[in-house]
Amino acid sequence: MSQKKVDQRKRPEPSQIMGNAAQRQLKNQRKRNGKMYTGKQGIKSQIASDPYKGKVSFGTDKYRFEEVLEVDPEGFPMNDQLEPRLWNGDELKPHIKERLMEIAEDFVDNLPFPVEIKDVRFTGSLANYNWSKYSDIDLHIVVDFTDIDDNKDLVKEMFDSKRLRWNELHNIKIKGYDVELYVEDIDEEHSSSGIYSVMNDEWVQHPEQIDRSIDLETAKKKASDIEQQIASVERLFDSGEFEKVMRHVDRIKNKIRSMRQAGLETEDMEFSPENIAFKLLRRNELLDTLTKLKYKAYDQSMTLDD
Repeated sequence: MSQKKVDQRKRPEPSQIMGNAAQRQLKNQRKRNGKMYTGKQGIKSQIASDPYKGKVSFGTDKYRFEEVLEVDPEGFPMNDQLEPRLWNGDELKPHIKERLMEIAEDFVDNLPFPVEIKDVRFTGSLANYNWSKYSDIDLHIVVDFTDIDDNKDLVKEMFDSKRLRWNELHNIKIKGYDVELYVEDIDEEHSSSGIYSVMNDEWVQHPEQIDRSIDLETAKKKASDIEQQIASVERLFDSGEFEKVMRHVDRIKNKIRSMRQAGLETEDMEFSPENIAFKLLRRNELLDTLTKLKYKAYDQSMTLDD
């Protein structure tokens, strides 16, 4: 009598699945973010599968983050005025303007080559009516990339590296809000319903107070999909597959960038599900996680043991 084949795969213990670095980090991040995420678990089948084929799966069932992901509805309000600690009505307070200009000039002065500032622009939710406790001060330094080199892609890559390093080294807060620095080309189209020229002390695009409904469920699903992919890359890192980590980080970053840009180009602009999903990822520090993953993977791939 022939014996039936028995699946020899060992089912991992629940503690093993939730014990890897990726899940521990996500769980801790949820705790830190309070209302926005919960610590509930939603695993149904725990047979480990291929760690990177589209969405993460365990056996025949998906590990669906969207089933446990909770979004703070108060994080996306529509206020009846601009942030009063920064604005007098729709005019930027003088001492706020002076400090933002000082930050922009300090950044440029620390570059290894001369750069002429064409404008300094304050944009994002704090230059609009949808500001919240999660908002950042998005400060855009406008320059002419061709003043530096005709290869704009190369110039953008260089500026991205410099401003990311600046943001990592500095923790500047104004009235409790983090200051995030960006550098944009003078010909770049910036999609936002609120853009204020700090340098010229005037609105480039005055925001409108419109009662908009935000599709949080769609945004949550989009953010959860990216979250799953980041967790997969964490597992690749734990497995020592550093070359794959670097490739997948670049792919996910490009996907996030394209997703957000597509949302900003719609009628809803910053209120689109794609842009809200981006904000959820940023608030949960997952964008920082991606950047650090690539740096760590590169360092490990270049390391030789004794």
